[in-house]
Amino acid sequence: MANKQIQEALEWRYAVKRFDPNKKISDKDLNTLLESLKLAPSSYGIQPWKFLVVENPQVREELKPVSWNQSQITDASHQIVLLYRDTIDEAFVQKYINRVAEVRGAPLESLNGYKEMLINNVVKAPEEKIRTWSQRQAYIAMGFLLETAALLKIDTTPMEGFSPSDYDRILKLEGSGWKSIATVTLGYRHAEDSFQNLKKVRFSDDALIEYVK
Repeated sequence: MANKQIQEALEWRYAVKRFDPNKKISDKDLNTLLESLKLAPSSYGIQPWKFLVVENPQVREELKPVSWNQSQITDASHQIVLLYRDTIDEAFVQKYINRVAEVRGAPLESLNGYKEMLINNVVKAPEEKIRTWSQRQAYIAMGFLLETAALLKIDTTPMEGFSPSDYDRILKLEGSGWKSIATVTLGYRHAEDSFQNLKKVRFSDDALIEYVK
């Protein structure tokens, strides 16, 4: 894809305030969006995240009041809730190590050193440190989702304006080890959403970007 197309996609996107409820994302495009989440990078490659695609309209109606009644929750074609791993134990690390061995055809014993490093750095670290780290990983995945959507000319609204504890309750996450951190609604902007006509405001290059030479 040409650099100009990437630039145009990034300038085209904005946080949609009003979606057209009659326009739906195709299965093909949805699969591409989900692949962008799966292929996003994470520290150590351990992927301390999960992504819930909320398809049930009734559940989305329940989520709307605890999302400050934002219409995007119910009007968008799709809603994806990003979850982070609240605690990481040795079982989670072993599951990842098993997957590495499976995908790369490596003997498990050859990964013992990597496994011990993960246990020392992730499992044995202070819980609050790991919780914050895990949350940050989810935002990396969100960034990949937003850019992929822009390249596909699919609109998005990244949202933190909701009650995570209520999301966890409604989505039956309590006790699962997973907690909600953010959500993204996806679809197509309504023709009457006036925000699409506003110029994107960013600080000038010299205020945002410095070179260390």
